[in-house]
Amino acid sequence: MLRKVLSFQNKNIFNAFKVTSAAKNYATEATFETKDYKLHLFNDAGPPTKVTVTRDDALRYYRQMLTVRRFETAAGAMYKEKLIRGFCHLYNGQEAICVGMYGAMRPNLDDLITSYRCHGFAHVMGASVSSILCELTGHIEGTQRGKGGSMHIYVPHFYGGNGIVGAQVPLGAGMAFAHKYRNTNGVAIALYGDGGSNQGQIFETFNMSKLWDIPIIYVCENNGWGMSTSSERSTANTGYYTRGDNIPGIWCDGMDVLAVREATRYAIEYASSGKGPVVMECATYRFVGHSMTDPGLYRTRDEVQEMRQKRDPITHFKEKIIESELATEEEIKKLEADVKKEVDDGVKKARGDLGVNMDELTWDIYAKDDYLVDIRNVNPFNTLKHKRVAKPQNL
Repeated sequence: MLRKVLSFQNKNIFNAFKVTSAAKNYATEATFETKDYKLHLFNDAGPPTKVTVTRDDALRYYRQMLTVRRFETAAGAMYKEKLIRGFCHLYNGQEAICVGMYGAMRPNLDDLITSYRCHGFAHVMGASVSSILCELTGHIEGTQRGKGGSMHIYVPHFYGGNGIVGAQVPLGAGMAFAHKYRNTNGVAIALYGDGGSNQGQIFETFNMSKLWDIPIIYVCENNGWGMSTSSERSTANTGYYTRGDNIPGIWCDGMDVLAVREATRYAIEYASSGKGPVVMECATYRFVGHSMTDPGLYRTRDEVQEMRQKRDPITHFKEKIIESELATEEEIKKLEADVKKEVDDGVKKARGDLGVNMDELTWDIYAKDDYLVDIRNVNPFNTLKHKRVAKPQNL
């Protein structure tokens, strides 16, 4: 069944207006057309649909998206080998969102929290490939020394993925309230999926955040499916960007990294100006199941294959880069080889048998260690020792 998500197909998005540097024989920047944005309660025209990107930014975005795709694919393979246990939700197909959003975020200022499909955000916000794969496999060199796993990866300004559906939204509101309270001019971004969009806590948070006009962007990653239920069957109003009631909203093509970047930049400018929250919808598509245990049989192979061929955010952006002469095919091949090596090296390290010792399981439970001596055990007369080893993130 080919659903309306296939209407994402873009017409003539490869029309680039090139500014070429003759001395270096490649374009230093190029301008592309994005799909039109949809606006709710905004009084202006919204972000520009003609978007300029520099050569350096374009290559960085391509590398980041490709890296996320490769290490997520590697994680899927290791899960099937039972090297990764528990839950594992991959980001294949949605890479343009994490890369585009981070491309608009202001370094060391804006914060982000997301749901369980979080590995891509962790990487673009600072976690290395090897540290993520090590965390997934319980390796001591993981971001949380292998004790957190898939949904508990943290780096500065990234508050991880939350396994409770929709629970990251009120947490994100707390992050935004802290920005307003401290007068930092920062913005918080809280992401949730279309499957979690009907949670009551989301609408309670919308109400409070508008009452207080806190600087937050609520982002619905609409990939068309809440687990195995299509959005049309679960949601009466699938215009997720309009569901903030009197909160302004914006819709963008979540398969276009530049469209996501511009929409995020627009939302950040609005939220950081004191006008309050924004609801943003990124229309996207996941190429894999909801999780590694989901075979995805509710979608036909033809549907998934057509989306891979016509809407893959990575291959389409690669075509843009080459056709606009931002880089040559040889440069792209070199970049791809570097990414492959980086991921292969990360996989090799993650396969090493360096899990934490049993004694360490009760370490790093608390950020401060000065007033804690013991951790309660099953046997109350045999308490466990607490020790802080890892550096607490985002205190």
